Amino acid sequence: MPPVTPARGVPRRAAAVLAGFALAAGGLSTTALTLPAGDAPPATPTDTPIRVNQLGYLPDGPKRATVVSTASAPLGWQLRDAAGAVVASGTTTVRGADQASGQSTHLVDFGAYTGTGTGYTLGVDGRTSHPFDISPSLYDALRADSMSFFYQQRSGIAIDAALAGGSAYARPAGHLGVAPNKGDSDVPCQAGVCDYRVDARGGWYDAGDHGKYVVNGGISVWELVNSFERARRSGADAALGDATLRVPERGNGTPDVLDEARWELEFLLRMQVPAGKPMAGMAFHKMHDAGWTALPTRPELDAEQRELHKPSTAATLNLAATAAQCARVYAPYDAAFAARCLDAARRAWTAARANPDVLAPASDNTGGGAYEDADVSDEFYWAAAELLTTTGESQYRDAVTSSPHHTKPADAFWWGGTATLGRITLATVPGSGLPAEDVSRLRGLLTTAADGHLSTMAGQGYPVPLPATGYAWGSNSSVADNAMVLAVAYELTGQQRYRAGALESLDYLLGRNALDLSYVTGHGERHSENQHHRFWAHQNDPSLPHPPPGSLAGGPNAALEDPVAKEKLAGCAPAACYADDIGSYSTNEVAINWNASLAWLAAFAAERRGVPAVPAVQVAPAAVTVPEGGSAPVGVRLSAAPARDVTVTVARSSGDQDLSAAATLVFTPGNWATAQQVPVSAAQDADTSAGTATFTAGGPGVQPAVFTATEADDDAPAASCTVAYRIDNAWGNGFTATVSVKNTGTSALSGWTLGWSFAGDQRIGNAWNATVNQSGSTVTARDAGWNATLEPGGSASFGFQATYAGTNAPPARFTLNGAPCS
Repeated sequence: MPPVTPARGVPRRAAAVLAGFALAAGGLSTTALTLPAGDAPPATPTDTPIRVNQLGYLPDGPKRATVVSTASAPLGWQLRDAAGAVVASGTTTVRGADQASGQSTHLVDFGAYTGTGTGYTLGVDGRTSHPFDISPSLYDALRADSMSFFYQQRSGIAIDAALAGGSAYARPAGHLGVAPNKGDSDVPCQAGVCDYRVDARGGWYDAGDHGKYVVNGGISVWELVNSFERARRSGADAALGDATLRVPERGNGTPDVLDEARWELEFLLRMQVPAGKPMAGMAFHKMHDAGWTALPTRPELDAEQRELHKPSTAATLNLAATAAQCARVYAPYDAAFAARCLDAARRAWTAARANPDVLAPASDNTGGGAYEDADVSDEFYWAAAELLTTTGESQYRDAVTSSPHHTKPADAFWWGGTATLGRITLATVPGSGLPAEDVSRLRGLLTTAADGHLSTMAGQGYPVPLPATGYAWGSNSSVADNAMVLAVAYELTGQQRYRAGALESLDYLLGRNALDLSYVTGHGERHSENQHHRFWAHQNDPSLPHPPPGSLAGGPNAALEDPVAKEKLAGCAPAACYADDIGSYSTNEVAINWNASLAWLAAFAAERRGVPAVPAVQVAPAAVTVPEGGSAPVGVRLSAAPARDVTVTVARSSGDQDLSAAATLVFTPGNWATAQQVPVSAAQDADTSAGTATFTAGGPGVQPAVFTATEADDDAPAASCTVAYRIDNAWGNGFTATVSVKNTGTSALSGWTLGWSFAGDQRIGNAWNATVNQSGSTVTARDAGWNATLEPGGSASFGFQATYAGTNAPPARFTLNGAPCS
């Protein structure tokens, strides 16, 4: 009997607790917790009509639940803490019939509650939800468990109980040529494919079988490496760094997520046809048993002959793309490995260009999946995008910009459709060398796709980025993939609605769905545990374990493509076409690409996000004099680095239309401190008035700034005074300022009064070195007596403290003893 299923007995606690290991800076505990074979687990909790994320919610994220009810009027709801106290309440929103689930639903939104704790429950109409937590660390264990899945799927290495979560998961190395194995260190090709043998050891077993496929390994590697690349941009890469995951390489100075991905990358590199052989540089499409093995079969007991299958263009381009990504990301940690990757990527690209239509057939499905692909234009685009981003070379830029995928909408990605992986790289990784308008357009395509997912979710009783017609084989992977696009849109724009959509997709996977079931083993009160697998096969053999915590089930499949599904699920609504049965391979298998999407999403959700500092626009000078018929510059910059690119627009907000300034400026995390010059112009006219105007510089993601411009009219006599107005210090709703007035005339002044009007709601509370009075927005400042005389060229300064609630623009016009000043 395997270790206690994590969600049983200790609800919502991930495998890290139950497996008995502890990850800490100082090392790894090797204590394993197992149960005797005869011990039975506690009964599975019953379902409830109140469907929640059974793991819980983030304090700063959306918090919604779905209630199955035919009531036509809103229902009252109560959120209770672990002690049973009501901490929030309200009424449901009636959603009505939900097409995908076939259920009548209400929605509960308790997002206004920001408390934290364990054991919360939601009560509606006399029924109670499963308990759940609200915690900023909610997804930490899922991040680790979803990555541990890959270690436990490794081929060619003994799986250590201390790393895998208990003795039930430990096993000898599989497929290293030790009897009864017949591979993988010396593998022949299928008849007629090649006349040599290849060392194809290592890598990950693809799914519930023992096959290893380049096209599915490619997208899986890309997602794990991209997860680290994205985290590094957000400053959260330490959570995926060295000694953070349960891998044997921990402590080697390389981020653990890259160590895990490298296990598969090394296999992909071995699948490249050697130099000097026919089709050199291409990649063998796959490698697996000559015949299907029985279920269950542990890897070290597989006696079937292993075979390499004919190279394909799709596999070769998967190798080119992932190896190019490898060269870019691994360079700081292992320059030699990065160089190997880049060499392999270049050779693969050249070979694919020479063999552009070597397609894997659908008929090659004995002993393993066919992974056929009749259109590889998307793989060409993806590979070119990765090579361009890594090298900046024109040959790859030309391949990107000439591809029809470069201007098409961002479609859903999967192992057979990879163009959007290239779009994500080009839109998010700096330095591709693409024209700025291309990058901007790609970002727009991705956010448009994300908006489409949000629109789909808005019409559903169980919000999920999947239409009612989308419940096909691996539907949970489609949910996670589309949630990744939502998360990318959040990175590009900073708009919270995209993050909320990504997090609500996790709600679906973790129990807020038509079946009240978490599809992730070990996470949630009711979770999948009998996924289709050769050696995590407890349902077939009680001596074998259930899948380890963090394993994602394929999910509802309305096509019912296996005997178990056809027998048990006839007439099911699309979102309910799922059976937690080891025989239902079309609804309940596991796969590396599905878990890679989950791991990416869990890492995104686990990132701690405080309230981000919003950079302020700074303009210098804050008041500029512009000669009539000429121009004068102001410099515009930000006060701090933005989290992502921001656009600042400069435009006149009020005042003399003879004064103009219009500019659109882009500030990046790299150039925010460099002032960009904006010319302010004054038109030539015949009047004698010195006009003034107020300009605003602002945009999404920044605090705006206001500056003023005054026309130095060449038709009017020169002013005999100048004024400098400077804000010395500002805080939430207050500021201090210093005003200096200078006599630029030829006669001395005996006594002076300076006047101006505020454009906003500024109110002066006290002043020094002058007597200041304010009536409405109009302010007068009289000399203090001892500073009453202003000789020609002389000046006086005074200061004040004030409050404001809106904008804090400096005054546009000053008068000295009634006469205008410059």
